[in-house]
Amino acid sequence: MSADVIDGKEFSLRVRNKVAEGVAKLKKDYGVKPGLAVVLVGEDPASQVYVRSKGKQTVEAGMNSYEHTLDATTSESDLLKLISKLNEDPDVHGILVQLPLPGHLNEDLVINSIAPQKDVDGFHISNVGMLGTGQKSMVPCTPLGCLMMLRDYHGSLSGLDAVVIGRSNIVGKPMAQLLLGDSCTVTIAHSRTKDLKDVVKRADIVVAAVGRAEMVPGDWIKEGATVIDVGINRIDKPEGGTRLVGDVDYDSCSAVAGAVTPVPGGVGPMTIACLLANTLTAACRANNVEEPVGLTA
Repeated sequence: MSADVIDGKEFSLRVRNKVAEGVAKLKKDYGVKPGLAVVLVGEDPASQVYVRSKGKQTVEAGMNSYEHTLDATTSESDLLKLISKLNEDPDVHGILVQLPLPGHLNEDLVINSIAPQKDVDGFHISNVGMLGTGQKSMVPCTPLGCLMMLRDYHGSLSGLDAVVIGRSNIVGKPMAQLLLGDSCTVTIAHSRTKDLKDVVKRADIVVAAVGRAEMVPGDWIKEGATVIDVGINRIDKPEGGTRLVGDVDYDSCSAVAGAVTPVPGGVGPMTIACLLANTLTAACRANNVEEPVGLTA
């Protein structure tokens, strides 16, 4: 068999279009224009590219984009003062501090200084706790994107056996909570899981988020399973140069799976799309407006 390819580029475009429609309606009906503030500390080239892309897509969705670029030597107190100012700004509905931060800054302290209702990354300890207890929260963008794609492909996820490979706070743990919320039977596996192959082999849904290039081969995958590959790893090509691969071996997995996300072009494009969706959601909640259907968990 040959797996269906879950096209993240195409699906993210649909999400962004839906966000743009929601933004237009919010402005027309309530006079509210969502605003996203992104804070970048330092001059990391990859972060700079990512921030520019976020800003461009924010404007394309009809939102205000506020970019704050700070010197790498910025003090923690100055960064916290900026975040406090953004917390109080009624035109700013979402705040994102680009990670990683320079080593002298306490990431946990910085993240938890963001007002939970403006924490569009979903990393604030209050949002983590609310997600874990099934309450309305801001949800981390990458797991939310994975959930959206799974819902779109399967419809109902109820009763499906899901294995999440990876236990990070950014993807693995929130992904498991979201799948539980959709009534999956969920196992969190990781590099130290005994009989990892057998654990993965029973899953109807596999979410690979462990950060190891092509760690999951096709013979770990149950026939017909859906494979969501969150990994993005750069490896050397035999003929020279490099290429991007995921955490699963795409060729062998796609020969067995029912559906699979490619790398690149799978989960990646969904992350910014869900950041925009979260910003719209935050703006709706701040103004007691009904949230657009299909853009939240």
